[in-house]
Amino acid sequence: MSETFPRRRFLATGGAAAAGGVLLGPVLVGRDGAAASVRSYGGGPLPRDLFALGVASGDPLPDGFVLWTRLAPRPLDGGGMPDRPVPVTWQVAEDERFRRVRARGVRLARPELGHSVHVEVGGLRPDREYFYRFRVGREFSPVGRSRTAPSSRASNRELRFAFASCQNWQDGHYTAYEHLVQEDLAFVAFLGDYIYESVPRTTTVRTHEGTDEPYSLVQYRNRHAQYKTDAALQAAHAAFPWIVTWDDHEVDNNWADEIPQDPDKQTREKFLARRAAAFRAYYEHMPLRRSSRPHGLDMRLHRRFAFGRLATVHVLDTRQYRDDQPTTLAEAEDPARTMTGAAQERWLVDGMSRSGARWNLLANQLMWASNDRKAGPERVYDFDNWDGYRAQRRRLLEFFGSGRTNNPVVLTGDRHATWVCDLKPDFDDPASPVVGAEITGTSITSGGDSDPASFHRTYDPIMAESPHWKYIGNRRGYVVCDVTPSRMQASLRTVGSVWTPDGTTIETAARFEVEAGRPGIDVVDQAPPGSPRTLKTPPRHYDVDDDQF
Repeated sequence: MSETFPRRRFLATGGAAAAGGVLLGPVLVGRDGAAASVRSYGGGPLPRDLFALGVASGDPLPDGFVLWTRLAPRPLDGGGMPDRPVPVTWQVAEDERFRRVRARGVRLARPELGHSVHVEVGGLRPDREYFYRFRVGREFSPVGRSRTAPSSRASNRELRFAFASCQNWQDGHYTAYEHLVQEDLAFVAFLGDYIYESVPRTTTVRTHEGTDEPYSLVQYRNRHAQYKTDAALQAAHAAFPWIVTWDDHEVDNNWADEIPQDPDKQTREKFLARRAAAFRAYYEHMPLRRSSRPHGLDMRLHRRFAFGRLATVHVLDTRQYRDDQPTTLAEAEDPARTMTGAAQERWLVDGMSRSGARWNLLANQLMWASNDRKAGPERVYDFDNWDGYRAQRRRLLEFFGSGRTNNPVVLTGDRHATWVCDLKPDFDDPASPVVGAEITGTSITSGGDSDPASFHRTYDPIMAESPHWKYIGNRRGYVVCDVTPSRMQASLRTVGSVWTPDGTTIETAARFEVEAGRPGIDVVDQAPPGSPRTLKTPPRHYDVDDDQF
């Protein structure tokens, strides 16, 4: 990366810079063709605290990125905005105090999109930091920081990013993000389960809003808004561009295409209406481009991002197009069964074949590596993962080893624990070649403060029977990846607690390395498995919504 950014100073002064900035003059035309003055929006006065949900950026390209905010002065009450469009002025600058503005405009926050704002900024320089903010009338948003990607022809020598997943509000505080914002990153990849649709519970660390699971658009908006009110999450969005994809809990646990988890309780018609509402609320709260705006039951989330000649990130959607989960191993071996749908599989293979990058990184939701859940001869699997779609997995892993793509590494969420594995077309055959690597990262909060001793008592015997597993652990946190032409190193960063909101610590629990041109992954170092910090039993207990263990 060409610049080093003083993260602490930015986070400490961003709001002050916004409040003290120079007021913009009227700018009349946004990309949606709306003519609007920032001084005359029509109707009565607007509420205050319009930017209660913060700001975000995402989907970085060499010439720009997406900017996001949503006007929601009453976040848990449908937003609290009047039923009319409101013009929102935006600026992008090279400096934190907006003395060198490089792009500006006006975008209408429309009621039909929950008064969310998505601005696709272009015309910027590649591989540069920028600052951005919004304004309505005389009220400014917090200042955010973003970064463009290197140009497609750049022979860049390093890329540093983080990935995370699974941030159940009820299971803990977002202490991991308080440490994430201190990292020096090009972007954050969030791999799914941004919200949880579970019912409110008073025996958890924090309680979901509402009285039930969300089903309607307003209910999904309120659930997303509750998550966005968290100060640590807002800071993480403001500090880096995010590349997001979903998993199941953004809609319904273990949903598969048009099939809910419990079809005996949700009719097809009701679930499709729920799915459409969830899709729309997801778009309204994420820094996504217009190409990802939902159209009825469809929403395009699989997409790819190039970071010079060094790395291409292929973002997968393993929910919207999949067949229903099988119930037996025989069904899991069905050649016709698909996790991604045929079109997305072709898109993935073609993109990995043509990327030309040194590294091909998959931003993926569900674990690829075989994961037996029981020691001994009996095999027990979670068929919601790629273990339930074995023929397609074998086909794709054979492609990984075909020589038609460079250095594939799968980055995975979902599991609420860390699994670092070699990838093989046939995990049951010791002679099957290693063709790639997978890092399944742990959760931000889901599962709450973990009990490593219990986890290792269960999974260490299974690990002894699973030679492709290289590391396992269940502490909360995120993974930081450092990519160079010769190697990719991943650091597992874990926090001391998610049940205690203040004063938590962070440590690098383990580091892993993939060498370019040599498939597979190695553990470079790790905290001793018997140390008090890695095997400490939680001192108190809250209920959790953990669907993994």
